[in-house]
Amino acid sequence: MKFLTGLFKFLPIFVLAGLMMMKVNVLTAAPIATIVACFVAYITEKIKMNELIDAAVNNVKELILVFFILMFAYAMASAFMSTGVGASIVNVALSLGLNARTVAVTGFLVTCVLSVATGTSWGTFAACAPIFLWLNHIVGGDILLTTSAIAGGACFGDNIGLISDTTVVSSGIQDVEVIDRVRTQGVWSLACMIITAIIIFVVSLAMKLPTDVANAKLAIDAIPPEAWSAIEAQKPAAVELLNQVKTGVPVYMVIPLILVIVAAVMGIPTLLCLFLGIGSSYIFGSFAGTVESLPAFLSLVQDGFGEAGSWVIVMMMWVGAFGGVMAKMDAFAPLSALVLKISGNVRQLMFWNGVLCLGGNAALSDEMAQIVTIGPIIKELVDKNVEGSQEDMYKLYLRNAT
Repeated sequence: MKFLTGLFKFLPIFVLAGLMMMKVNVLTAAPIATIVACFVAYITEKIKMNELIDAAVNNVKELILVFFILMFAYAMASAFMSTGVGASIVNVALSLGLNARTVAVTGFLVTCVLSVATGTSWGTFAACAPIFLWLNHIVGGDILLTTSAIAGGACFGDNIGLISDTTVVSSGIQDVEVIDRVRTQGVWSLACMIITAIIIFVVSLAMKLPTDVANAKLAIDAIPPEAWSAIEAQKPAAVELLNQVKTGVPVYMVIPLILVIVAAVMGIPTLLCLFLGIGSSYIFGSFAGTVESLPAFLSLVQDGFGEAGSWVIVMMMWVGAFGGVMAKMDAFAPLSALVLKISGNVRQLMFWNGVLCLGGNAALSDEMAQIVTIGPIIKELVDKNVEGSQEDMYKLYLRNAT
């Protein structure tokens, strides 16, 4: 009977995972799973509804700082996409001259940097795919290699970007500073980026591709009207970025990104890093002519706030409520006992946490779904089974977040 009760407490997790696998938006799946969790908590533990609501609300309160970070992260992403910061990154790379042997590796590196700068993998791909795929066509490169390179680079920022929603959400669930998470994972991520770039370039050389240099402006001019329409429908900011790449922006527009990266490395708090990025993009954009006026720039910031508030913040509130209810009924106790039984030490426990994350990602086919589903579980496993100093526990939470 105890086993069945423990299994029944996992019903909300199964509901959440099942809905995500059915491609139901997490903004809808999380409230449904939370309602199911309340029902299960009442059936199994006879917890009153008022207590469940208090548990949910108290857990959401702990995420308030994350909400502010998400708001300003989206605002900075909007500013970087529209003021020329993103375009300057692309133009710096294109100014070096590209041929069939370098277009894939350059596309990979540019999308890596741009995804970190803008915090959006889809936006990065929408902005860079038309440029590099048409350049690839013009210079006679390998279409599969170039497509794979820019797709992989566009996802790079999801893992290390200071303003990536997945980075912020995973940090919030594990209750760690976003800046600490980025710094912890930075060395490994950069090493992987360098190794991947080398492999892509070596493959390009092995294919003995042509060495004729292409012109980026011609590539953008060659983009068909239907492609422009599709990009504008899915990511309007990417169209503006493409036009800026075509017309050109001053190279100093890359400075806001450099300032944010330097500030992050120095350990400056996440919110201050975001303020620095937003403020510097306005100042340099005013000199470059990409910012029309202060009201126009503030409208960009407001658009970022609106985009964050319309989805990711509301989603995080429901995820927080879900985690609070699950913790109230001690839903993860059976899993905690199992992991503790097969783990001889903390290192093995963290290994199994990693296995849970990989399994969740494979099953759900969505990194955000994996974060919001598995994240609370692995945090609970560390909370319940590990004793250590505050500093040591924080390091474990950082590893969970990454």
